[in-house]
Amino acid sequence: MPLVDLETIAGPGRFHYTLSTPTDANAKAIVEGIPTLILIHPVYLGSHVFHPIYADPMLRRFNLVAIDLRLHGRTSAKVENTYGRETAARDVLMLMGVLKLPPCHIMGVAMGACIALQMAVLAPEKVLSTFMFSPPPLKEPPGSAGGRQEIFDYWVAGFRDPANVDRMALEDAIVGSLQLAYNNIVSNMATSMLSLAISDAMRNWNPADFDSLHTVTVKFFLDLDPHPLADLARIRGPIALIHCSEDIAYPLHYCEEFLDLLHRAGLDAKIYIIDGAPHLGNVTHWRETNALLHDFLVDNSAGMVIPSAEPRVESPFHAALLRAGLQEGDSDDDSD
Repeated sequence: MPLVDLETIAGPGRFHYTLSTPTDANAKAIVEGIPTLILIHPVYLGSHVFHPIYADPMLRRFNLVAIDLRLHGRTSAKVENTYGRETAARDVLMLMGVLKLPPCHIMGVAMGACIALQMAVLAPEKVLSTFMFSPPPLKEPPGSAGGRQEIFDYWVAGFRDPANVDRMALEDAIVGSLQLAYNNIVSNMATSMLSLAISDAMRNWNPADFDSLHTVTVKFFLDLDPHPLADLARIRGPIALIHCSEDIAYPLHYCEEFLDLLHRAGLDAKIYIIDGAPHLGNVTHWRETNALLHDFLVDNSAGMVIPSAEPRVESPFHAALLRAGLQEGDSDDDSD
């Protein structure tokens, strides 16, 4: 899982990414001639949230590339007060250039979904399709905005005395993120992913970075506005909007409003619903998610070679998740 130095529009940064091919979990380059999928994670969690995709032989028929966004995972890059979906999208597009990637399919989860759409607006020639999982609404609802602010406030409160970190306050922040992501559904995989995220957070979200943390976890969402129709009309590929039926942050009507905007721009877009899934249903209901994603990728890779699935593949995140508490045999658990 290498690091790459990028000269971004916000200055130099070192970005961590994970590249897997059908036969190599930690590849240095893609296999040319087969489709490539770029994966963009949600807020709070890093690229390890895509472990179920990297561990799925059917989805490892594609090249997979995940990037840790600013203030997440192993990425080290300055966060300016203006940081939003455009800066993030340009970061990913720059990584595509450095890795010499061909036009790709893009999957984004929650925050990553709006970044994926921004990529399709900025560089439509580089985006084959866009798979938007639990996308943010056209404007962030007051309830979820307040929840994000509360999570931030609890985290900051935990560091009032840096010499004696208040673990109880940090646990309150973690509980808030769990409510948003999983409706408090407990699974071994989700808990292991959260453990890795906390380890990253203790490194990335210290008092010196609190302004940046607020920008990434709160202001990013408050600054979201609907794209002008003329900008959306630039998009060339199809768009899938994935709604999780038990998403307490973003009920279905927000996704329907989003779909209406895309249709008014003349785009090929459709809603798919995963029954019983919370906001991050890609973790709790990964089987349904992966099946939808696989079929969407195959349907939109006409004329491209897709190799047969390997009988067994290894996820590059498996070892770290085991250390974080993932139990062997539980990686294929879901909430039902």
